[in-house]
Amino acid sequence: MTLSIEHARGVSELEDASAEEILAWTYAAHSRVALVASFQVESGVLIDLACRVTDHPDVLTIDTGRLPEETHEAMEMFRRRYPIALHVLTPDPDGVATMTLEHGPLLFRRSPELRQRCCDVRKARPLAHALRTYDAWITGVRRDQTPERAAFPVIAADPHHGGITKVAPLAAWSNADVQEYVVEHRVPRHALYGRGYTSIGCAPCTRATAADEDPRAGRWWWENGAAKECGLHHRPLTEEDE
Repeated sequence: MTLSIEHARGVSELEDASAEEILAWTYAAHSRVALVASFQVESGVLIDLACRVTDHPDVLTIDTGRLPEETHEAMEMFRRRYPIALHVLTPDPDGVATMTLEHGPLLFRRSPELRQRCCDVRKARPLAHALRTYDAWITGVRRDQTPERAAFPVIAADPHHGGITKVAPLAAWSNADVQEYVVEHRVPRHALYGRGYTSIGCAPCTRATAADEDPRAGRWWWENGAAKECGLHHRPLTEEDE
C-alpha cells in the first residue's frame, strides 16, 4: 500500500501541524495504527498524546531479550496509567540461537556489521513481522537526534514495511520541547534517566553519558564513526522488503 493522493495532500498540510493534529489525522485516515514504543521519553509523550485523540491505541514494543529491568518496569508503569493495548514483541528464538551459535552472545562488540545483525534479529525482524497487520505506524524519531535523522519526514510511505504509512509526530521537536511536555503533563519517565542515561536501548549496548557528551554517545560507545542506528529506521532494502 502506498500513500494515496488524498493522503499526499494531508502530508503537505500536516508538515507544520502540531503533534496532536498529526496523530489525530493518522488515526482518522488509517484503520489499523501501531504506536511503536521503546519507553524512552519520546514514547511517553506519544502515548500521552495518542490517548488524547483515540481510544485504546495499540502500542508495540520489542523485548529483545537484553533489555534492562527498568525498561520492563516502564512498560508496566505506562500500561497501568494509560488505556493502551500493549503488545510485547519478541525475536524468533531459532534466529537468536543460530546467530549466537555462529558468532557468540557478544557478537555486537566485534564489529558494526555484527552489531547491526544482532539488532536486525532482535529488533527489526520482530517489528517487520508485526507491522504486516497494520497500515500505519508511529515513531518517536526526532530530527535533531542524529545526522541520519536530520531530514526525517513527518509522514511518508515506508518501503521497508510494505509501503504502509510511517508517521513521526515529534520530528520537528527539540529535546527541550519533549522535556517541557513531560513536566507539564506529568508523563512518567524511565528510571534510567535519573541515573545519567540520555538514550536507552539494550543493557549491554547502553551506558550513562557525561554532561559534555552527545545524548547518543552512550549507545554502542565502542564503535568509532558508525551511525548510531539499530536498523529500525535506516537500513538497506532487501528482497523481502520489495
